[in-house]
Amino acid sequence: MIAFGVGEPDFDTPEHIKDAAIAAMKKGCGKYTAVSGTPELRAAAAADLNAAHGTAHTAESVIVSVGAKHSLFNLFMAMLDDGDEVIVPSPCWVSYPEIVAMAGGKPVLVETSPDDGYQLHYESLARAVTPKTRAIVLNSPTNPTGAVYGKEAMEAVARVLRENKEVYAVTDDIYRKLVYGVEWLSLPRVAPDLADRVILVDGVSKTYAMTGWRIGFTAGPKELIKAMDTLQGQSTTNAAAVAQAAAVAALTGAQDSVLAMHGEFDKRRHAMVEGLRAIPKVKLHEPRGAFYCFPDVSAYVGGKVKDDVALAEWLLDKGRVAVVPGSGFFAPGFIRLSYATSMANVNEGVKRIGEALALLAG
Repeated sequence: MIAFGVGEPDFDTPEHIKDAAIAAMKKGCGKYTAVSGTPELRAAAAADLNAAHGTAHTAESVIVSVGAKHSLFNLFMAMLDDGDEVIVPSPCWVSYPEIVAMAGGKPVLVETSPDDGYQLHYESLARAVTPKTRAIVLNSPTNPTGAVYGKEAMEAVARVLRENKEVYAVTDDIYRKLVYGVEWLSLPRVAPDLADRVILVDGVSKTYAMTGWRIGFTAGPKELIKAMDTLQGQSTTNAAAVAQAAAVAALTGAQDSVLAMHGEFDKRRHAMVEGLRAIPKVKLHEPRGAFYCFPDVSAYVGGKVKDDVALAEWLLDKGRVAVVPGSGFFAPGFIRLSYATSMANVNEGVKRIGEALALLAG
């Protein structure tokens, strides 16, 4: 069985990060930290975010949580009242609409198209705004499409924010260091006048192969960060102290491992794109970030298999390949494949997909 479903690096956490965790344990790190995280990690996260976004966050405007998903959960729980709306471009990560709904809000999906690289447009965003809109979620590079928003898309978001003074942008930048051949753009750099209405969500999971360490962080208005601290204080309290020490080493230490992993991901990306495009009737917009391909396989739906869920089951049964159905990302007729696996798996897995799809066409 070849698994293309898991959205996490297949590399181990770099040695210097593990060494930092071991050193922290030997020094004694078994006590509570502040709810919002250690001063060292909050300062390191602020510095990292400021370098990327051109912002001026301090440690006091950052809160550390148990992964970026937890950051988003706390953010929307603190931010939304019942009935408030959050605009979510789709296809999208499955948790955005669910977290918004759990917080009493209403997710408003705005469709994007592979024809233009899943870019955002002013007209569609502006139409989605109502008096109840509180935020627009931006995820670039995106999961599942691998799209990276260009300058025109960012300027479209900025225009909508300028026209709607009560609306914030929530940027989930967890994949920002995994971009290939294009420029990654930060909304605060494109629109510095809006920096105080951009809430930054990030973490160490994808960049540093630290998914299991569960460290995410949020930077934003201090009143919001304080509210998130109050909420977190009544749920998880602090993130694990040893994981926080490891995250400091990740953010402040050598970045050689990041470059090495990026290079390997890019090679696999090229191989998977080439392999998928060689399969008849499969359409694919080239992903420019993260570690996913999101091909349109709708040409194979409607005969022996009724939808993309059934198609994923077919690939599992006939090809021994696990993929994620696109309907879970609000994109029926597509499937998501992660190339965060070995090159041998990429090549063999795509070959098997082609053979299994050929059985449907025959």
